[in-house]
Amino acid sequence: MNDVKNILRRFAPYIKNYKVQFILAILGMIMAAAGTAGIAWLIEPVLNKIFVEKNEKLLYILPYGIIIIYMIKGGGGYMQKYFTVYIGQDIVRQFRDKLVNNLISLDMKFFNEFRTGELMSRTINDIDRIRNIVSNMIPELIMHTITIFGLLGVVIYRSPKLAFFALIVFPIAIYPLSILARKVKKISKKSQEKTSDISSNLSEIFTNIEIIKVSNAEKKELNKFKKENYKFFKLNLKSVKIGELVSPIMETLGAIGIASVIIIGGKEVIDGTLTVGSFFSFATALFLLYTPIKKISSIYNQMQDAVAASERTFDLMDRVPNIVGGDQEFPKIVNSINIQDIWLSYDEKEVLKGINLEVKKGEMLALVGSSGGGKTSLINALLRFYDVSSGNILINNQDLYEFSLKSIRDNIGLVSQRVYIFNDTIANNVAYSGEFDENKVMEALKQANAYSFVSKLEDGIYTKLSEFGANLSGGQRQRIAIARMLYKNPQIIILDEATSALDNESESVITEVIDKLRKDKILIVIAHRLSTVKNATNIAVINDGKVVGFGDEEELSKNCISYQKLKGTL
Repeated sequence: MNDVKNILRRFAPYIKNYKVQFILAILGMIMAAAGTAGIAWLIEPVLNKIFVEKNEKLLYILPYGIIIIYMIKGGGGYMQKYFTVYIGQDIVRQFRDKLVNNLISLDMKFFNEFRTGELMSRTINDIDRIRNIVSNMIPELIMHTITIFGLLGVVIYRSPKLAFFALIVFPIAIYPLSILARKVKKISKKSQEKTSDISSNLSEIFTNIEIIKVSNAEKKELNKFKKENYKFFKLNLKSVKIGELVSPIMETLGAIGIASVIIIGGKEVIDGTLTVGSFFSFATALFLLYTPIKKISSIYNQMQDAVAASERTFDLMDRVPNIVGGDQEFPKIVNSINIQDIWLSYDEKEVLKGINLEVKKGEMLALVGSSGGGKTSLINALLRFYDVSSGNILINNQDLYEFSLKSIRDNIGLVSQRVYIFNDTIANNVAYSGEFDENKVMEALKQANAYSFVSKLEDGIYTKLSEFGANLSGGQRQRIAIARMLYKNPQIIILDEATSALDNESESVITEVIDKLRKDKILIVIAHRLSTVKNATNIAVINDGKVVGFGDEEELSKNCISYQKLKGTL
């Protein structure tokens, strides 16, 4: 039960906001429990007064009492269910908001370690399992407990002796039920992990559907999915096999208790020490009593599933970002970036090994070199996606780490080789980084040489793009991404293969735009195409995490062997 207490403790800050709903839910529980106990209680006067004593007056009164009791029971059950579900659903909505808020604040390293499908599964499926505790299990436990006490009152009042023989069997059930609960929790944890595997597998299939089809790999992917799905099926079957043992165990023990009651109670009725009405009132209450006891046992086992989910969810909730910004604002005018002997490692692999570079306002610094040399890692360090192991990055001779993360990223515009398009309008994609301004959107599209094709679309800038921008060509998507960067109007512009998908004419237009922008900005370009870097102020050749050449295009062509080799491949 300590695990359940931990879940309730985590939800406690939310629960206190629902006092009225809780009062109404508890009132409904009491009404439902009172109705159940009242039904058992009425059996005695119905049998004794009407059928034995033949009291005609009560014949026309007691049936109405039964109707009223059932109405109270039904109304109470509805109140309890509605308000507990309302509380549970709303708490989980807030909790899921908080979890996503925490997740998106975490470092890039975290997202590289966790699969997308797993994070989706934990955010949706695991939290919904926890919701089941708040909305259903805890309220049902409370309601069944109240019902048990009400029925126990009837049972003990009618015959304490019979109550003893009927209920003595239940303590025997505690040990086997506790063993089953531990097994269910273990299986539930594995099942939830397998759910994450399936979600990740599906995410991978649907994201990479183009390469799957062109490779004729549909059958291969289906077989992979079928294996994971079969493992999931086996785990769920095992969970059912163990979990469903609760019912036969409780029913067998209950049957023993009922058999004892029939023998002992029947003897008392025959001897005349117990009336038929009292016996059937007792028997009815006993039969009704076994149901909530059995349900409580079943709920306790089901809770293990939510407990396992809670451990996975709270693990994500308790994570904190390792990369923390400073308390100063980024300079309003950036005159220089000075990179001094920076080293950067991913886990134990060093990717930057003593990089020294400087770029000033109005200049364009091009980064070239073989793939995996460290160019993108340098950009990641500048954006503080990752923190350097040693060395300094200075902005106007002030340490980058002194600035808040928000102000750093507000002032740096990135267009990466991977184009990000959201399932939204073109206008909202362009204005993604700030408040929407229609004129600014159109101006940014014109600068990016994108307005000509956007204006021809049926809804213009309000055309909705499909997932990943699949209803645009690769070059069109890239121009939308460039327009998004231009809309932001940052002081530092980083282009990571930003014109790779453009035709020569579009690239020429974008290059002209960039040349105009660089007059009052700092421009850093990662490129493989010579046409992109020929106008650079300086070119840094980066291989194996080191700068192996630095200078303008003419100088490197004469003196840098690495650049000469690279140039031969362009």
